[in-house]
Amino acid sequence: MQKGMRIMDEMDSQKSNRILYLYSELLDDKMIKKSEAARRFHVTEKSIQRDLNEIRNFLDCRNMEESSRDVLIYDYQKKGYRLEQDGKTGLSNAETLAVSKILLESRAFTKKEMMDILDRLIENCVPKENRRVINDLLSNERFHYAELQHHKVFLDKLMPLGQAIRECRVIHIKYSRLKGGAAVERRLEPVAILFSEYYFYLAGFIEGIDRKSFENADDPFPTIYRIDRIEELHILDERFRIPYADRFEEGEFRKRIQFMYGGKLRRVRFRYSGESPEAVLDRLPTAKILDEAEGGYLIEAEVFGKGIDMWVRSQGERISDYTVLAGGGKIK
Repeated sequence: MQKGMRIMDEMDSQKSNRILYLYSELLDDKMIKKSEAARRFHVTEKSIQRDLNEIRNFLDCRNMEESSRDVLIYDYQKKGYRLEQDGKTGLSNAETLAVSKILLESRAFTKKEMMDILDRLIENCVPKENRRVINDLLSNERFHYAELQHHKVFLDKLMPLGQAIRECRVIHIKYSRLKGGAAVERRLEPVAILFSEYYFYLAGFIEGIDRKSFENADDPFPTIYRIDRIEELHILDERFRIPYADRFEEGEFRKRIQFMYGGKLRRVRFRYSGESPEAVLDRLPTAKILDEAEGGYLIEAEVFGKGIDMWVRSQGERISDYTVLAGGGKIK
């Protein structure tokens, strides 16, 4: 009887050692092949498969309790098992909740699109055991979600536009103007996709058009188009070239076009008398505080177009002495 128990203990110890070895190898990003492991430990491949199943069960239990998403998978090309560490690229529960809140606040998509995106985001990023908590925290906002008035689906345009930008390909669009105006057709050299306050925008340089009728005929910067108002999109075989020295820097452009109004680059200065300048500095990434006194903060910033004029008026008495240092005078 005692001899049988010793044998059982030895077998359990051998199995534990095998599992620890296999798991250690997996953590080191090594491939486990059942035939090789079986020869190493002088056991059958079925025994190794049972060991791998125990590792998989352990990972499943740990994934439910933590934000890590390590998964044991079989690589059909290399014919072995490896650990795919989704936790390095996946989102934690808190990150998934935060991204979901941002998406809902953006109101960028139709209700059906938004709900589909949220469902897939939660399904792919949140362990099954925690999904109900995340869904409960989003349920009220999901129920009251109000899509934008244009009710248009445009996601199918984003990737073709992205590819055209990446490959420097000319595009032809039919674009619906605001206020019910007649649609116009444009050939564009697309350079960026931007998002701001509910809408996605395309920035592009216009080809083959007389710009004399434009407000800023000599404007060297791209024109802004709302993507949901692009009625037709054609990616052409023609390519355009922008020298590296003249390349369009989307990040720098984005800092200066907070209001998505085209126009000249302007430098503005004003005095802000609110409690804290933080809201202004967040709204205008190029803003700098030049002086701080009892009358408020003297702030200067670079912006494109006249969109900032409306924002300044919306601030009421908190902004005074607003001056356009380049491109115009004071606003009354």
